[in-house]
Amino acid sequence: ILREALQATNITSDGGESLNKNAKSAALSAFESNKQRFFNHLITSMAMPSVIEAIQADQRTGLASVVQLVSTSEALMERRLAEIPASEHNDLNFDVTPREYMLDYLKHSFPTQLFETYSDEEGNLQSRPVYTADGHPVFCKDAVARRDAMMEDLALLPPVQAALDQLLHHFGTDNVAEVTGRSRRIIKRRSGNHDVLAVQNRPASSNLAETQAFMDDKKRVLVFSDAGGTGRSYHADLNCLNQRLRKHYLLEAGWRADTAIQGLGRTHRSNQKHPPIFRPVTTDVRGQKRFISTIARNMDSLGAITRGQRQTGGNGMFRPSDNLESSY
Repeated sequence: ILREALQATNITSDGGESLNKNAKSAALSAFESNKQRFFNHLITSMAMPSVIEAIQADQRTGLASVVQLVSTSEALMERRLAEIPASEHNDLNFDVTPREYMLDYLKHSFPTQLFETYSDEEGNLQSRPVYTADGHPVFCKDAVARRDAMMEDLALLPPVQAALDQLLHHFGTDNVAEVTGRSRRIIKRRSGNHDVLAVQNRPASSNLAETQAFMDDKKRVLVFSDAGGTGRSYHADLNCLNQRLRKHYLLEAGWRADTAIQGLGRTHRSNQKHPPIFRPVTTDVRGQKRFISTIARNMDSLGAITRGQRQTGGNGMFRPSDNLESSY
């Protein structure tokens, strides 16, 4: 559909040849970046039922659960909240889902402006954007119709909540310590005979308080992101009340192996009662396996560089079959 829209707007010719390289590059770049974020959030969210089931088993056996992730969907949430009056923030009627990425792309970056073709000084066929006499862009009706149809189809899809929101809504804020960079969040609370979604502000000191609640064994589940994990420790410290065995779920490895390793180190420190159990979370989706494979290879190479032992970096978490890098 994107290629058809590029042809309809005269950004590319009917044969697919580029008539305006900059416009085509911008359209494809915006699509690829949003597509990657969309599927990353979608696949992570789809893994949550299994993760929640595993955390419930941890609770029954007396373990402490730590979930490491990268994305918190804060940007998506803030964009949606900006469209809603503050008076309605105590009874929200929407979900922050991965599809918002694609809806945002279709609304702001999908190619709909009409281009006109012309011949340059060398006789090559090119195209340029069309504007009205008063300087407003002219839109291609065909491209606009395709965009609106896709937005309608996406809006009708069932919602898939973000991973962090699924954790908070299932276990409740009284049981989950959130250590992220979010200044506010959407929580589920009881109102009469039913649950409602409401906005809760998070002060700057909330990360410190949440960490302390986990280390004092007041909350049995902790979830942290890159922004929340810097400079903090979540291990079974002998000087803390919560000396339960940690089960560390690497829910999102991210794009950098060194950052993933730093996150794993938050629950593996000196002066601990016992080392944690690491559980990388993945699915059978080949695209996700490809990224996990790269992280696994980079983890092992980091270990080889720092200590001269190939197995050191990944701590034996990954099998040789997890590395998909090959001559093919």
